[in-house]
Amino acid sequence: MRIAIVPSSDQGKGLAQRISTLLSAESHIISRNTVSSQFHAYDAFVFVGALGICVRTIGPLANDKHTDPAVVCVDSTGKQVISVLSGHIGGANDLTLQVASLLGANPVITTQSDNQGLWALDTLANRFHWTLHADTKLNPIIFAFVNQQPTALLLDIRDAGTDYLESTLPSHVTIVKSMDEVDERYKLLITVSPFVLTPPPHTLFLQFIPKVLTIGIGLAHQAQPVEEILQAIDNTVRNAGYYPAVREYCTIDVKADEPVILELQKHVPIRFFTAEELAQVDVPTPSEIVNQHVGTPSVSEAAAILGSNHGRLLMPKQKGANFTEAVAIDAVYVREGHIEIVGAGPGDPDLISVRGRRMLERADLILYAGSLVPRELTLCAKSGATVRSSAGMDLEAQCALMKDFYDRGKFIVRLHTGDPCIFGAIQEQMSFFDAHQMSYHITPGISSFLAAAAELRSQFTIPERCQTIILTRGEGRTPMPEKEKLHLLARSQSTMCIFLSASIVDDVQAQLLQEYPAETPVAACYHLTWPDQRIYRGQLKDLASIVKDNHLTLTTMIVVGEAIDNRSHTSLLYDKHFTHLFRKGE
Repeated sequence: MRIAIVPSSDQGKGLAQRISTLLSAESHIISRNTVSSQFHAYDAFVFVGALGICVRTIGPLANDKHTDPAVVCVDSTGKQVISVLSGHIGGANDLTLQVASLLGANPVITTQSDNQGLWALDTLANRFHWTLHADTKLNPIIFAFVNQQPTALLLDIRDAGTDYLESTLPSHVTIVKSMDEVDERYKLLITVSPFVLTPPPHTLFLQFIPKVLTIGIGLAHQAQPVEEILQAIDNTVRNAGYYPAVREYCTIDVKADEPVILELQKHVPIRFFTAEELAQVDVPTPSEIVNQHVGTPSVSEAAAILGSNHGRLLMPKQKGANFTEAVAIDAVYVREGHIEIVGAGPGDPDLISVRGRRMLERADLILYAGSLVPRELTLCAKSGATVRSSAGMDLEAQCALMKDFYDRGKFIVRLHTGDPCIFGAIQEQMSFFDAHQMSYHITPGISSFLAAAAELRSQFTIPERCQTIILTRGEGRTPMPEKEKLHLLARSQSTMCIFLSASIVDDVQAQLLQEYPAETPVAACYHLTWPDQRIYRGQLKDLASIVKDNHLTLTTMIVVGEAIDNRSHTSLLYDKHFTHLFRKGE
């Protein structure tokens, strides 16, 4: 974004220079007298001075919100930042918030949808890389929406945009599952769908078309004419009931120099696969003739399936005059069951990630590790969500519950303590999901070893002394691999964070003392970041006594190493003679 900073007077030049410095975008300070000649040379203008001067300057220049640049005005004291022109589409509202944040000023935005906490319908397409289709001009649709007329929302796919719509649903909007539910109650229908839809005659209609389709193409050699073939490809998709909203085209690599492919590459990403890769895919309509010519029984169907990460084939192979075509969609976009394995963090509800919190807010089922995860983390669940503790449930019962919700097309969060990939016991669950071809993903969390470093106010890596952190556990009921015995890991005298080992602390201490000096600092950290957190410091020779005397249990992190409370070493990064991280050529 190219931004012009326009001081209205000499008094505003200092503030204009400050704004220019703070903005990360390309910005220039220009004279107010040159605004007229440069009005369309910049994406945005930030006036510094009186609002009246700003309005009189741009008044004769303003024409169309779709083409006018964003205009923001900052008063000469830097206390108020006002969105003046092209608030939504031009980005003035966002720029107002950005400048106000940089200055510590008050943002002033008068757009009705912003002030009511409603969606800015005219910006959603650009924001989420959708295309927009409406059966009328956009203004009547926006008018009905901001005046909170009953609105139906139909979501046929799942992506970042639909996640946003679901998590910010206004009170006058109802999610419907099909067009059949859109009766006379609704004055507006908003959809996010790649399908060609015919809206009911009694509603205003706005459709956002997400680019989620993967199209596989097979081509005859030097197929011509290019434009007619491209039009035929689009028409074939439309005739099958889909808009040609393409995430990417896919084909065999030997077609990379075909005229049709070269033209497509100017507009849409294309991925190429080898004959060997395509031949590995099972398809509904293989061809022996294709196999004889290019070494694979399928090009279009196999390419569509591979390009969609083995997703769902929506349109089997269709034949044109000199091309074949198939359409698939990645399973990640399909609005069916999905499981998100979320790391809850060490305990404090504020330490879950923003993404993890969003997952909890949209979940239909939250299954949380009740013995390790505070219930407070689940209080953000939406109305009607099922919240269950897995404490007392065996693996079979947990998987059966999740599959029941999954088979009904629900969104499930499996909430694990810390980061689920560190002693998270998710391997068995993922094996179950894989066996039943269930869609799942992992949202990482803050591990308790990171919370230990924070609560101990310690850097666990000390320059020239300790550059390694070992995450491990003692040998209890679950055997440790022979090469990972504690005394072997202790030979490096690194910072060691030991999970799940308070009950076997005598053995832990004995093994560590084989390699660490007896005076090595230790810390026993109980319920890190929970309200009843307790931390005990001492020396390794006293570790067992510390744990036993304070009745510390399973949820205790043991930390050992000279990095604890170490303040005696300074990083080279703060040495005045140290000017760069790497020498040239390294």
